[in-house]
Amino acid sequence: MGTLQGSWIWYELMTPDAAGAKAFYEAVVGWTLTPGTPEMGGYGFIANPDGGMTGGVLTLTGEMLEHGARPRWMGYIGVDDVDAALVAVEYAGGKVLMPAHDVPTAGRMAMVADCCGAPFYIMTPTPPPGGGESTAFARFETLGRCSWNELMAGDDIKALEFYTGLFGWHTPEPMDMGSFGKYHFVEHDGVPIGAIMKKMPQIPDAGWNHYFRVASIEATKAIVEAHGGQVINGPMQVPGDDWIIQGIDPQGVMFSLVGGK
Repeated sequence: MGTLQGSWIWYELMTPDAAGAKAFYEAVVGWTLTPGTPEMGGYGFIANPDGGMTGGVLTLTGEMLEHGARPRWMGYIGVDDVDAALVAVEYAGGKVLMPAHDVPTAGRMAMVADCCGAPFYIMTPTPPPGGGESTAFARFETLGRCSWNELMAGDDIKALEFYTGLFGWHTPEPMDMGSFGKYHFVEHDGVPIGAIMKKMPQIPDAGWNHYFRVASIEATKAIVEAHGGQVINGPMQVPGDDWIIQGIDPQGVMFSLVGGK
């Protein structure tokens, strides 16, 4: 994981149907999803074939939906001090969506929105920095891990200032996408972790896309469709040898996948 501050350390699927999500993602990505029990507050876990953890599954209740929760993927960014980070987020133009709270055996966390409205979590995990290693993000070819985090920003320039200022991310030379603007690559501790771009007009809200790695995009596209999902973009080749697809799972959650053709 390297430096905790600014690392992607966890990914969470918020879904109204954990059993349906289990059937879909186990077939598509090869994960093992363990839906949460009432004792765990409906919180389950996502494990890779090698036993490493990618994230969690939060079952959305009717009450959560009534209070504005929506089915989606959410990412967690590690911070050294959640309470100090909340002050910095608000100072930089972001908002606190869920105040800081402690989760037994997991750590301290909060939900925030960036300067343009994109939501994400911040977290100081337990064990503390240096005492544990996140297996959620792996830049290179580790099946089941997230290997790219892409922000569709309301304002890409403001978003760059927001994230680089808070998390120490670095931005190499961007890629010119013509009428779509600049694709601003992002690095953390010298490792490419994703990119920031201005969202396209047809996308209603700013938000993060987290790309999980599969072996074959062509084969996975067929599995997605056979299990009730919808592919809305791709397959499309990206710089290097990778291909991507974006889709909607049977529970209405947008997802992104990356892998070989």
